[in-house]
Amino acid sequence: MTANPPDLRPDLAPRARINDAPRPGQPTIGMVSLGCPKALVDSERILTRLRAEGYAISPDYSGAEAVIVNTCGFLDSAKAESLDAIGEALKENGRVIVTGCLGAEPEYITGTHPKVLAVTGPHQYEQVLDAVHTAVPPAPDPFIDLLPASGVSLTPRHYSYLKISEGCNHKCKFCIIPDMRGRLVSRPANAVLREAERLVDAGVKELLVISQDTSAYGVDIKHANSPWQNGEARAHITDLARNLGSLGAWVRLHYVYPYPFVRDLIPLMADGLVLPYLDIPFQHAHPDTLKRMARPAAAARTLDEIVAWRDVCPDITLRSTFIVGYPGETEDEFQTLLDWLDEAQLDRVGCFQYENVEGARANDLPDHIPAEIKQDRWDRFMEKAQAISEAKLAKKVGTLQQVIVDEIDADGIATCRTKADAPEIDGNLFIDEGTDGLNPGDLVTVEVDEASEYDLWGQIRQ
Repeated sequence: MTANPPDLRPDLAPRARINDAPRPGQPTIGMVSLGCPKALVDSERILTRLRAEGYAISPDYSGAEAVIVNTCGFLDSAKAESLDAIGEALKENGRVIVTGCLGAEPEYITGTHPKVLAVTGPHQYEQVLDAVHTAVPPAPDPFIDLLPASGVSLTPRHYSYLKISEGCNHKCKFCIIPDMRGRLVSRPANAVLREAERLVDAGVKELLVISQDTSAYGVDIKHANSPWQNGEARAHITDLARNLGSLGAWVRLHYVYPYPFVRDLIPLMADGLVLPYLDIPFQHAHPDTLKRMARPAAAARTLDEIVAWRDVCPDITLRSTFIVGYPGETEDEFQTLLDWLDEAQLDRVGCFQYENVEGARANDLPDHIPAEIKQDRWDRFMEKAQAISEAKLAKKVGTLQQVIVDEIDADGIATCRTKADAPEIDGNLFIDEGTDGLNPGDLVTVEVDEASEYDLWGQIRQ
């Protein structure tokens, strides 16, 4: 059992889990999935197609006839991590196909690793399959290789990411995701809902709604209606959240920009249709910093919105990410961010130190911040965020919380999450006795009897 560390990178997906056992002679492909949950969904879609064609999937390089590395290009440090993973796959296996965000820059990859078999960009599923077919021809057995109804999942069976759109229309100066993944492309509402229904039917207890900009869902298709059940479903985040909430699973919303109509989601949370949880990337609080970032938000109005959200839904959990050390950030601007955090009292907070990313417009801004100042500001920011988290969790001691069980270790200790906790990036609730008969995915009521800076401990109550 480990407590939740304070420095988890907030752009990372949970570790991919693969449990396939190949049949004798079955062609096998390895998969290494890096980066965010959106990339993890891309990996799931690729593997689902491969499974349908008769391939077995390996969680590592051993026994694989080729390896797909799904890369991240969000930060220069993430790019370096992707290059390292490609190099390791080449060393251990030798036959490597690269896809994902970094694949949008093929020369960047082949300049370092010229022996890769192929390079494709993000969500280019057909090109990845073509590369796999060339490297390892399929050999399906129609009597054995049956595609499971829910496809291949890289997360535990009881929760799943549900991607509702691709791309982003924002032009934040520090980000190159729109250049790599393109402009907003929303899925039809009925397609999202059908996938959600299949997942719930397959035993998924929690749907984690993701996109690059969840609030903008449907804008590109003018919030079009599409047939669903006995009526129609509109491609709008409020309608989608309401319809998802009718399926009986936990629904958790990620990457929600604080547009004014987000307030329409809060009553759905107060009514229990979706979890009282909003993941909103505020990034900063000082208006001049936000202007240099080209962010679509105003910190003062955001504080008013937070107050209004809590009035409607007092139990709401607010998670956000921030950037410290952005070019031109003065000590006064940073202090404004700390003061804003004091007032906002966010429940869950992640923080990046600013990094240049090749191709980002922020690289050309003046007054870049020295590394030691960025580190000092990150330390001070996280110290304040940790103190807020510790005080908020202390108030939960003695309360009853519904939790979902994620895993049970060999000592019988159950690692769980409350409604306030997303997988991997937030805290945990641990149950260290009376866990006989519990299984991952179970929903149980727990009385909290201990709290730390990020995690809770408790006992099962009927």
